[in-house]
Amino acid sequence: MRKKNFSFWLLPITLLIIAITVFSSFKTDTSIISYTANLQKDEVKLYWKNDQDQNFKSLLALKNWLDIKHHKLIFAMNGGMYKSDLSPQGLYIENEKTLAPVDTANGNGNFYLKPNGVFYITGNNKPIICRTEALPTHTTIKYATQSGPMLVIDSKIHSAFKQDSSNLNIRNGVGILPDNTVIFAMSTKEINFYDFAMYFKNRGCKNALYLDGFVSRTYFPEKNWTQTDGNFGVIIGVTKK
Repeated sequence: MRKKNFSFWLLPITLLIIAITVFSSFKTDTSIISYTANLQKDEVKLYWKNDQDQNFKSLLALKNWLDIKHHKLIFAMNGGMYKSDLSPQGLYIENEKTLAPVDTANGNGNFYLKPNGVFYITGNNKPIICRTEALPTHTTIKYATQSGPMLVIDSKIHSAFKQDSSNLNIRNGVGILPDNTVIFAMSTKEINFYDFAMYFKNRGCKNALYLDGFVSRTYFPEKNWTQTDGNFGVIIGVTKK
């Protein structure tokens, strides 16, 4: 009789555990919105100024500009920190032209929380994230944006990040997945650096880079997420090849 009673209660408890697990996963999934780009199928570019040498500033301005050129924007987010005049802070390369130099100085703020890093795309369309000091000097680079801090470095979370930190903010970043695709992610609610970095680490990213904080915006209509405002420097845009 006891064995039957035990079996009777075991099934509901098991179902409850499964339900809690599924609900927890749902909550985690909805706290981060992400897009995975395959550079063999997706055209990933960095944008700063239009044909009239004017800053795009907003994701909507970039979308409208691409519409005129018959390119459909399928994903976009701000692509790194910028100065008061909306010029890129640190290295910026567009179409193999260096438009802003690499910044190796020391200073205050997230950008200078060393190591910082660079997200770049090579001439043969390979995505890479590296520490700033490890940036190669003899490699053809089509696009590059420098930011900081690094979130994940050689599969380890940045040593300055603390679990249960109360430093909460909206954050966005970029990582390279094991299959050499690129994951762009933004938190949909405030999150600390450690938990945000852990998201990339759990996805298998060996290296990941922080892009920016409370100003961050993401345009991803496929997921019904269409933030089109902003006053940015660099913007990352994805169109289909």
